[in-house]
Amino acid sequence: MNVILDVKNLTMDFGGVRALNRLDLDIRAGEIVALIGPNGAGKTTFFNCITGIYNPTGGDILVTPPQKKTVRVNGVKPHIVTRMGLARTFQNIRLFQNMTVLENIMIGRHCRTQSEILGALIRGPKTRAEEEHIVHYSYALLKKIGLERQVNEFAKNLPYGDQRRLEIARAMATDPFLLLLDEPAAGLNPQETTDLVDLIHKIRTEDKISILLIEHDMKLVMTLSDRIFVMDYGKKIAQGTPGEIRNNPVVIKAYLGEDSDA
Repeated sequence: MNVILDVKNLTMDFGGVRALNRLDLDIRAGEIVALIGPNGAGKTTFFNCITGIYNPTGGDILVTPPQKKTVRVNGVKPHIVTRMGLARTFQNIRLFQNMTVLENIMIGRHCRTQSEILGALIRGPKTRAEEEHIVHYSYALLKKIGLERQVNEFAKNLPYGDQRRLEIARAMATDPFLLLLDEPAAGLNPQETTDLVDLIHKIRTEDKISILLIEHDMKLVMTLSDRIFVMDYGKKIAQGTPGEIRNNPVVIKAYLGEDSDA
């Protein structure tokens, strides 16, 4: 399988603190990959570097979109990274709470629109046709994730689990080839977690989207992942299949063997 994300020696310093220390990670087309580790290990910092929120101190972030050349994205602005095909969700849900479910998806689709400011003001036939397409596209995406009945509901009125699904759908509306999920199961009950597993499998199988997720739910991680990378204190301490990680003594000592939920 082709490597679509290749991170080499990634380093991120905040003053005198090294949050990421020469981290290596790769993702291949069609994979579901998990990134795990204790709180403070640097996982979200890693996501922020990949998606342009932080400009890393050192190393390389190389992205290879389908049928395109490899591009180094260090320091590239977040909206450009999204347009290139990397989309993400966040630990804390960041929906537009006072907008409808449909409108949240439509905003996610904005990066794929062609109309410029003048076209939006004049609202000629081309602009109106594009707007209609966005509405139909967004509704179809809601049907795919099972939220079509809430299409006109305000996002703030959705149950927590549905808000999580809506945030994933909004990220999918950007038409990514790699979806980055930051603790997607946080706060979900067992049934919602089961539904999330089914949704992620569906996204990979039907939409051909590769997935990188940060997650503390080890049952979910072991069920979903093709490969797992483990971090501690900003460093990668292990990588492998779920079976290899489950039995790795270094991982057990640093993470899996902890009594408390990391």
